[in-house]
Amino acid sequence: MVLPFKTMEAFNVEISEKHELFRRAVREFMERDVAPYVEKGEKEGQIPKEVLEKAKELGLYGVSVPEEYGGQGGDSLMTVIAQEEMARVWAALSTRVAVGGLFMTPILLFGSEEQRKKYVTPVAKGDKVAAFANTEPQAGSDVAGMQSTAKKVNGKYILNARKIFITNGGIADYYVVTARTSPPEPNARWKGISMFVVEREWKGVKVLNRIETMGLKASNTAELAFEDVEVPAENLVGEEGMGFKYAMSTFDASRVGVAGQALGVAQAALEKMTNYSVQRSAFGSPLLGFQMVQEKIAETLTEVNAARLVTYWAATLYNKGMTNEAIIASSMAKYFATEVAERAAIRAITVHGGYGVATSTGVERLLRDVEIMKIYEGANDIQKLVILKETARRLFGIKM
Repeated sequence: MVLPFKTMEAFNVEISEKHELFRRAVREFMERDVAPYVEKGEKEGQIPKEVLEKAKELGLYGVSVPEEYGGQGGDSLMTVIAQEEMARVWAALSTRVAVGGLFMTPILLFGSEEQRKKYVTPVAKGDKVAAFANTEPQAGSDVAGMQSTAKKVNGKYILNARKIFITNGGIADYYVVTARTSPPEPNARWKGISMFVVEREWKGVKVLNRIETMGLKASNTAELAFEDVEVPAENLVGEEGMGFKYAMSTFDASRVGVAGQALGVAQAALEKMTNYSVQRSAFGSPLLGFQMVQEKIAETLTEVNAARLVTYWAATLYNKGMTNEAIIASSMAKYFATEVAERAAIRAITVHGGYGVATSTGVERLLRDVEIMKIYEGANDIQKLVILKETARRLFGIKM
């Protein structure tokens, strides 16, 4: 046993030439077609239409979605690579794309064939924008504490919900929404939550306001209200009362993509501090000649590559169908990669000195962006709990 895994075979990282060619294509796209728009987009708080259309042409919205539903048919590692390369240049764009995956995942895993064709296909092609509306003012990490309701009346569900911090919330055409269809049970608070697909144009769907955040400035984060929204029974995802488990399975599958985002930020910080230390001189010597700068670069090189190995490893476990192992590994990757990215960004700011806190250089933005990554899709403290609980459950049969 190699705690928390039963065999060393779990530690394989499988990368092919296809993955490397894909990386090069995404990196070329980001540097050529996206980088010139970043500063303007951050100031205006939105991603230009030209960038979104070019991302659509490259197929970035449905990298791992099966081809029959408009995607590219790629694997989990390709999704991670796409997120890494996008975030390396513009994290807000990677978030815009990633949230579409959050919407599509539960429908692909648990939805009907009709739902997949109707809702997944246009999102995977980039024709429609989607969001995952789960967090509430009183229920963030405690998903089972949600107060939204969906009551079945005359063959339809009447949805009443208030959702907050919803990425893509103000611009989405479709939402996956979680709500209670029955009260929680005393010893099983998660029971009674169901999941629905809701369309923006339906009566009672309201965008209350856009929430300004410290980072990901070009990403749209909003507060939503669903007031007596009539949801057709066929828009229930999977079985009634299983929405909590569907949401957790979705986060388990998508979490490694957040690690990929953080990896991209960390890589950008490493490149920026290294390039600047060569170009900038002080006291008659390049910054790279000073031991404290060398130390920061060496530490960052080590941590970034360690984070990349953990992240690619988690994605490989998903590719191999080792889901139980992948859940633990992806929590490790998300926690570790975001912490590494935070440290890398702080070091990059320090090496740049005054230029590090100037918004025009894009260095301070790296830190602002990664602070959000540490929180969404399960805050890092929650990831530590997942790692421990999954290990205890799988290996020792202990429920915590």
